[in-house]
Amino acid sequence: MPMPTGTVPYPSPVLQTSQGFTREMKRRDTGILGEKLAKDFLKKRGYRIKETNYRCPEGEIDIVAKHKDFLVFIEVRTKKSLEFGSPEESITPTKMERLMTVASRYRQTHDNLPPLWRIDVVAVELNQEGKLSRIKLIENAVSEA
Repeated sequence: MPMPTGTVPYPSPVLQTSQGFTREMKRRDTGILGEKLAKDFLKKRGYRIKETNYRCPEGEIDIVAKHKDFLVFIEVRTKKSLEFGSPEESITPTKMERLMTVASRYRQTHDNLPPLWRIDVVAVELNQEGKLSRIKLIENAVSEA
């Protein structure tokens, strides 16, 4: 399909495979890389990762961690283009509700958890080569209204 006149193609970041070849970074690759960068970032800030990619019928939480006296549920948002807004802007009210529901389910189904809890967001931006250009932690980003 030809591109409309005046449109500049936006190249996707690339990944190097174990065989040394490069390939275009796909959406899932972007998310996996963002979560890895977020875990490293959080560990350096004293977060102890308890679980990743917790799933239940209500949805999924990227990272569950302990930070000081809090159980922290962390949503990682990774973008390789700001064309449609920043990573943190991509969290809709529906997603916020779902995060609250999944966090509640986690607390109901796991024992020996801290009584204090919150939901944080880690916003990750990648450059054209798939390298980290910005990472930001937003503590208590999602709360009950």
